[in-house]
Amino acid sequence: MKINLKQIRVGAVIISFMLVAGFVGYRIGRQEIQFKAGLPIKVDRSQSIDKQSVNLTMFWQVWDRLGERYLIKEDLDSQEMIWGAVKGMTASLGDPYTVFLPPEQNKSVEEELNGSFEGVGIQLGFVNGSLGVIAPLTGMPAEAKGIKAGDLILKIKDDKKGIEIETADMSLPEAVKHIRGPKGTPVILTIFHEGATETNDIEVVRDTIVIKSVELEWKENRQVAYVKLTRFGGRTEAEWENVVKEVVDNKQVKGMVLDLRNNPGGYLNGAVRYASEFLGRGKVVVKQADASGSVETYSVNQKGRLLDIPMTVLINKGSASSSEILAGALRDHNRATLVGDKSFGKGTIQEALDLSEGAGLHVTTAKWLLPEGQWVNESKGITPEVEIADDLETKEIDEQLEKAIEVVLK
Repeated sequence: MKINLKQIRVGAVIISFMLVAGFVGYRIGRQEIQFKAGLPIKVDRSQSIDKQSVNLTMFWQVWDRLGERYLIKEDLDSQEMIWGAVKGMTASLGDPYTVFLPPEQNKSVEEELNGSFEGVGIQLGFVNGSLGVIAPLTGMPAEAKGIKAGDLILKIKDDKKGIEIETADMSLPEAVKHIRGPKGTPVILTIFHEGATETNDIEVVRDTIVIKSVELEWKENRQVAYVKLTRFGGRTEAEWENVVKEVVDNKQVKGMVLDLRNNPGGYLNGAVRYASEFLGRGKVVVKQADASGSVETYSVNQKGRLLDIPMTVLINKGSASSSEILAGALRDHNRATLVGDKSFGKGTIQEALDLSEGAGLHVTTAKWLLPEGQWVNESKGITPEVEIADDLETKEIDEQLEKAIEVVLK
């Protein structure tokens, strides 16, 4: 299949899903609310929606007509129809981060944050409205098949599920549902590699994906601690504690490289927690709620154990959300030098709400600013002080990591 290259522009709109995964975005609290179906209407943003003024006549007209006239009666599932209506309500806002998650998809979100599930091992996002790969997970099936960051996924085929569907206008929860599946089963993804002229059909066999949040390697004869932080999730804290203890116990360490490349984010308080490990005091991030006008500042909240170790931070276009907060805070406080590529640029905060029947709702509630006031949303991102690309042709050499080590040892 030929592709019109003029129609494809790699941009910076991301709602972080991790396959096999779910929504990662910022999660600043949870609460129970009751599920009620309704239709979107235009309202004054300063006011709540008056349900009494909403005319649902057309909704029920369509509901009745489908029941009367639709050919395949067994496909008329009232619960699925309600969920579809709610999905349409959230989609009408035009915000890819505000999404309704039916129970199965909401469960996938929780599984992803717990760090173990079955699928192909990629982080999904939107690239100017097209479904794309933010990053493949290291050592997972998708990476082994040559799927790369920046690839577009144009079609999904799964013979066992009986689907062959193009991804245009597909929501990320739907993409997650289609691409995930039991270990050992295949899924065919129609992939467009960045810079290519034709698509490739790539068959990937699903496997169990266990995502380790924090990994430590020693470089330069144990003088440099290379710490890779891949996400901010439920397992991160315990893994972080083990790594920090090992670094503190090494009396010959001269520097640290904190690798946030392809880290799609996670809990907001995680960014504050790990920034506090390196900063003695000060502001980490500012949450600004447009609707209410409220401003909330998150500052260093504990005594750090790595306050004096020289450090560099690696970022790239797969670094988003809370990983951008962490990198940006360390930069703004002159605590670390950033190395790599410009980050993705996700500057909004989503609140995760639990609905009845196990469903969920993720709502954009605010934007966040770095300590110096920068809003990194969309194409802005964070530009590192030392810009260097990782040459994909030299698979055995990580040019960005080598540069980060060089800089920290200076």
